[in-house]
Amino acid sequence: MSAVTRQPAGRLGWILALLALAQLIYALDLNIVFVALPEIGAELGFPGQTQQLVVSAYVVFAGGFLLFGGRAADLLGRRRVFVLALALYAVSSLAGGLAPSPAAIVLARAVQGIGGALLLPSTLSLINTLFAEGPQRNRALAVWGGAGASGLTIGALLGGVLTENLGWPAVFYVNVPLAGLVALAALAVIPPDPAGGPRRRFDLPGSLTATAGATLLVFALVEGPEEGRADPLVIGALAAAAALLAAFAVIERRSADPLMPFRLFRNRSLTIGLSVTFIYMATFGVLPYFLTVLMQSVHGYSALQTGLAFLVPSLAIATGTQLGERLTTRIGLRATLLIGFAIGAAGTATMAAGFDADAGYGLLVPGLVVSGVGQGIVWTAMWIAAATGTAAHEQGVANGIASTTLNIGNAIGLAVFTALAEIGTGGKTGGALRAATAHGELVVVLLTAAGMVAGLLACLVLPRAGASAPTAADTTDPEHLVAG
Repeated sequence: MSAVTRQPAGRLGWILALLALAQLIYALDLNIVFVALPEIGAELGFPGQTQQLVVSAYVVFAGGFLLFGGRAADLLGRRRVFVLALALYAVSSLAGGLAPSPAAIVLARAVQGIGGALLLPSTLSLINTLFAEGPQRNRALAVWGGAGASGLTIGALLGGVLTENLGWPAVFYVNVPLAGLVALAALAVIPPDPAGGPRRRFDLPGSLTATAGATLLVFALVEGPEEGRADPLVIGALAAAAALLAAFAVIERRSADPLMPFRLFRNRSLTIGLSVTFIYMATFGVLPYFLTVLMQSVHGYSALQTGLAFLVPSLAIATGTQLGERLTTRIGLRATLLIGFAIGAAGTATMAAGFDADAGYGLLVPGLVVSGVGQGIVWTAMWIAAATGTAAHEQGVANGIASTTLNIGNAIGLAVFTALAEIGTGGKTGGALRAATAHGELVVVLLTAAGMVAGLLACLVLPRAGASAPTAADTTDPEHLVAG
């Protein structure tokens, strides 16, 4: 199979529009329910401490099935998996809006998570096989990245608007027409999956152990802060995850056609890309959650006001994604990531001035703008790094690995930083609780800025612009070409 499936320029534009819209749908669902949680809890009888299950069910299953989704895209066909993922989104979103009970809405969100795990790597692998590596792919990833990075914050805005005006079911119903239309359009616009080709196995033992292990790991990380890290369920999930992931490593080393070929990690660009995606979601990726808590729990913003407050970072992130593409094309990945992390760290540290119980939104704005631009630059550049030098027939699994790293980074970041933010809040109420919450979040914001500096240091390992970069052939050995 050739590295890139050539398509007319006009058709590529329509394909990219669909892929960007799909990524927007995926990103919206990460945050759209945050501001609707109080209304969901009140209507369905969710106790306050269990409302987070609506969020964590999605995160756990999305994180656990990403590697499986990437491999499925490689073996079953990228367009097929893309359309299947959108169909799952539409059906599960409808079920979520109609949910009559807490169990029903959690189940719907779990299925949505599986849909997301199929959607993200299939979307990325379509971009990386339909757009030529270099400026063309960089531009495509910038458009896709702009939709995704902005969607993380637009989700809060849309969630607030819909919840305020139409009620909480609207945050689910909005996905039904969107996902359905994109799936139908994909059948007409995206080229069919090629028929035939070398026979390749799905590696069922590897798929089962990786999916179960990753799902249990994300579950333990997400539920640890809620249930307590000494809870037997959390400890049992961690132990089982460790055993399953160890078994997965043994299976992969012995498999003739592994789910996750370890030789892919010889590609320095992919390896650094994975490190950056982890750090990105553990730092930039947790900020929307703490900003939402600051605005609603400390300052008493309504769902709509909280959503409107996210307009500023949304525009900044969208601007940053386009800058990331231009900078990568002109000065290379290494310099672009260094610039993005430096800007992000400075902006996030500046944002800390607004994390005070008596501070107004105006004190947040300068930091939101600068941090958002840095976030957008890193978002685009890190996906370019993860895609560089990987053969076309392994783009799905490479993107599945990168997406899994992204999700686990977010789960670990939230678990660690939520625990740190809650230090000093125990037993307090009213104004004292608001002040303690704001102070805890101030510490977290400064620590995320320090984490961005760590991301900057990790990028120093990348080759400078002009140095020889790995190619798809460098990461594909002859034996694997025979096996498929």
